[in-house]
Amino acid sequence: MRLKKFLSAVCAAAFGLGLALGAAAVAQAADYTVKIAFLGSPEDEDYDGSLVFKNYVESVSNGTIAVEVYPSGQFCGNEAECLENLQTGTLEVYITTIGGFGNVFGPGQVLDLPYMFSDDRVAECVFDGDFTNQLRAGVLKEGIPMRLMVISNTGGWRNFATVNKQIKTPEDVKGQKIRTIPADIQQELVRQLGGNPTAVAWPEVYTSLATGVVEGSKNGITDIMNMKFPEAGMKYITLDGHAYMGALWWFSEPSWQALPADKRRIVFDGFNHLKTVTRAFPMRRQIEAYEKFKADGGTIYVPSPEEKKMFQEASSGMRKWYSDKFGDEWLGKLDVAVAACEESVAGEFAAANQ
Repeated sequence: MRLKKFLSAVCAAAFGLGLALGAAAVAQAADYTVKIAFLGSPEDEDYDGSLVFKNYVESVSNGTIAVEVYPSGQFCGNEAECLENLQTGTLEVYITTIGGFGNVFGPGQVLDLPYMFSDDRVAECVFDGDFTNQLRAGVLKEGIPMRLMVISNTGGWRNFATVNKQIKTPEDVKGQKIRTIPADIQQELVRQLGGNPTAVAWPEVYTSLATGVVEGSKNGITDIMNMKFPEAGMKYITLDGHAYMGALWWFSEPSWQALPADKRRIVFDGFNHLKTVTRAFPMRRQIEAYEKFKADGGTIYVPSPEEKKMFQEASSGMRKWYSDKFGDEWLGKLDVAVAACEESVAGEFAAANQ
């Protein structure tokens, strides 16, 4: 109940309209339909954000744009199918993780380089700035008919979580069989820290932990608790925060071009309200998830600044690994954006502390 109240407050703050506004819209046949599909369940933040988007777009367009939401693979059953529908214009909106994006646009894996962002404020500053505009243009320039709208969050931060051993320094990763997704950049991080990366499909992680196929994973706390990994033996989490779990929201480029300018503006604003909710939701949910993890006997470790620096230094070869594969263009763009945002965030504090 507290979570529902929280989300209601966030939604109201996001766009200054009550949920009742949708009911007050003039009933009429829609001229345009925007279909949103994702593989996550209605329990995910993606669904809440989609409902906020739907309410805003349908209300402000006075019913001329209809929004249909298809969670749990109802519209398309896997990412390849969803992306194909998106690119052909059969589907208007789809969401990818950073890993999924990297499979479409290889240089986009720059967002998965470890320890690039110091905290949520810096990460979100980068994703709200010109870097996202550059990324959108870069994808379209490659002839990929997907328009990046916003980057939100899908589960907080990736942290190391293990079964038998608390990770406090990179030395503790050595020899550990760590589950990763089948993405080279995620496997390379574990390898550079001395671990043994093991690609395991998401539905099989619970059994793999329970049987010793893997001894740990790289996940956010809400995913860990939703999948009941503590029951499979997961006892330790180390809050090293090596990756911000970005969620990239895409609009089909053929469908975008079919919208008149005034409808595009409504859809664009709707995505920004969606972004507010889908960033806040994981931050709220993780509070109870961490408490539940501890109540189930888990131990949470926060590395000291010195230990965090050890992780950063131990994985510093990841930059060269990325450059050798994709060049320096996008790494340079991201470095510039991060530096500017770190300065901006520090400047806000300095001004408030006068």
